[in-house]
Amino acid sequence: MDELYGEQHKLLQQEFETANLADRVKEFIVLPEVTDEHKAFIESRDMFFLTSIDHRGYPTCSHKGGMPGFVKVVDNRTIAFPSYDGNGMFLSLGNINGNNKIGMLFIDFETPHRVRVHGTASVNRQDPLIKEFHGSELVVRVTVKEIFVNCPRYIHPYRRMDFSKYAPQANFESPLVPQWKRIDGLQDVLPEREKFIAEKLGTITP
Repeated sequence: MDELYGEQHKLLQQEFETANLADRVKEFIVLPEVTDEHKAFIESRDMFFLTSIDHRGYPTCSHKGGMPGFVKVVDNRTIAFPSYDGNGMFLSLGNINGNNKIGMLFIDFETPHRVRVHGTASVNRQDPLIKEFHGSELVVRVTVKEIFVNCPRYIHPYRRMDFSKYAPQANFESPLVPQWKRIDGLQDVLPEREKFIAEKLGTITP
């Protein structure tokens, strides 16, 4: 495993006299592969935060949501998740195609508990898992570089009220489209495959 701490981290650790503590924490929690405990936690989540780097060097942080189990641990070095229909910007996936280094943050706000992942990702159009990910357009596979639990000390407890009715799931027909795709000012730039939405439901003006 490459050195987790660079000189910029070590300087702060030395300033605040935490260098030995930081080394011990890394020794205890930072692992190169997914354990059974990590797997159970990750696959129980209904959301995670994904960080990627754009062409300008800026990080992008995105919320990725689905029904529990929408993220799969394929093996102890591989995590996969679906890409669902979105706003057409493809910020995260476009970033991955340009720079495959990513971060993932899985949180349980009720317990609380969290797990962080660093890895390299690829966007796949013909991945066999696409058949298992109901409603998926693409599949992202992540090769794990580092995974570690993270202190939940400052996580405020939250409770989920309900699941999003738009989250794809097997044996349940989610609403086909979000309402924003009916906005009149967007009709001329929607993909042809979505032109029927306004024709069927009418347009709206925000």
